[in-house]
Amino acid sequence: MGFPATEATANGGGMRSLPDFLGRKSKYVRMDDVLPDEQGDGGGVRVRGAGGSSRRYVFACSAFASLNHVLLGYDVGVMSGCIIFIQKDLHITEVQQEVLVGCLSFISLLGSLAAGRTSDAVGRKWTIGLAAAVFQAGAAIMTFAPSFTVLMMGRLLAGIGIGIGIMVAPVYISEITPATLRGSYASFPEIFISLGILLGYVSNLAFAGLPDHINWRVMLAAGIIPSISIAFVLLVIPESPRWLVMQGRTVEARAVLLKVTDSEDEAKERLAEIEAAAAVTISGKYDGKTVWQELTRPSPVIRRMLITGLGIQCFQQITGIDALVYYSPTIFRDAGITTESQLLVATVAVGFFKTAFIALAIVLIDRVGRKPLLYVSTVGMTACLVVLAATLAMLAHGSVSKSAGIAVAILTVCGDVAFFSIGIGPICWVMSSEIFPLRLRSQAAALGAVMNRVTSGAVAMSFLSVCRAISVAGAFSVFAVISALSVVFVYRFVPETSGKSLEQIESLFGGGCEVELGGAEHLVHER
Repeated sequence: MGFPATEATANGGGMRSLPDFLGRKSKYVRMDDVLPDEQGDGGGVRVRGAGGSSRRYVFACSAFASLNHVLLGYDVGVMSGCIIFIQKDLHITEVQQEVLVGCLSFISLLGSLAAGRTSDAVGRKWTIGLAAAVFQAGAAIMTFAPSFTVLMMGRLLAGIGIGIGIMVAPVYISEITPATLRGSYASFPEIFISLGILLGYVSNLAFAGLPDHINWRVMLAAGIIPSISIAFVLLVIPESPRWLVMQGRTVEARAVLLKVTDSEDEAKERLAEIEAAAAVTISGKYDGKTVWQELTRPSPVIRRMLITGLGIQCFQQITGIDALVYYSPTIFRDAGITTESQLLVATVAVGFFKTAFIALAIVLIDRVGRKPLLYVSTVGMTACLVVLAATLAMLAHGSVSKSAGIAVAILTVCGDVAFFSIGIGPICWVMSSEIFPLRLRSQAAALGAVMNRVTSGAVAMSFLSVCRAISVAGAFSVFAVISALSVVFVYRFVPETSGKSLEQIESLFGGGCEVELGGAEHLVHER
């Protein structure tokens, strides 16, 4: 909720405007960034500064909660190389390769749906632990699988664990993080996915020299290591204060808020906001509807939230990022790279770009805002996909030299991954975890994760077949068109949410007090 900083005053003291990333003065400040003057110098107001100790604590909790995302990233990255050696060892068909690669996304949606209920029942913290335990079991089965059938059983179990993990971490981080840091810290899961992908690529390169019946097993077994650290994480991180309030454990919630805020006054203020939101749910002001009744028969406000939340999850995957990551060796081979070592080195370069630009997104997301980064991301991806499709088509017709074509193909793949990573990659998860009200947050975020996994699986499982039908260049032409549509979606349906508390964001989609909507200059007023 914002107010014009150039006009508002309180007790004779003007509000200080917040400088944005470009050095201009913002017209708006958040009410919960303004505290009564404690210096006794005339009753003015001051904008609270971020405390070092609380920020470090929230940073650590956010990083620890994101460790499960390393598992998803590692699986995506390592499978791109593993599939080469699994095919040689188990003699699986092309269809079986597609099923093995793509099934993880579909089965993970079951984990995400289960996590919505589990995180409401036992808490966000213990759901994070459950995700790691289920993944460990699946990874162990895959490591020792003697056949394709057993390998699939392990992969399905690992997929459920990954589905649980990818849903709960963004919700947990959003619920413990102050509004001014939420965008950066809620992006941690995506950088951990990128880190996992890079580790998967490095694992491919490191163990490729082992015998074909051993190397892919060692690659898969290495994925168990990050999940073991979750046992330590559960001893360190607190439970979400919002979940504690919903369970009537207000004293515990206050204790957590004292750790993640800069002062006792701020903790009281945030606790009051959470209690007010929880009271609305508990008092039954929603006509006795269950969460799923609200989601399946939504009000206009919830419908707009669902369009934004589910839409951005869909566009994150349907623009083809998983095809680039899973099948980058196939794409580079089609461009003209032939040796396995060159293919693996090229995929490591893709992983490096993905990780580096996710890190840059974390720096920029709360300074620049969600929507500007989404524009940069979707426009940049569209341009890269157009160039990649054209390059692959020219290589197929021999109208460009092989060396030049390979260079352009590698650069455009890295560019597409970079633009994805600086915008829609992390922001998709940030927005899905912050735009829904408390009573719906975990279940709606789970629904968003399901949309993400369904589109990811559809792309991964159909990519080789589509390439065979219309060529690799044709497949990326389709992705380019869809990516262009994502630019329109961002313009039409995505508001700017940075700098607002979770309890204030609902007004961006409907009623409430005066707020700034996206980058536009118009305002939404309470009727």
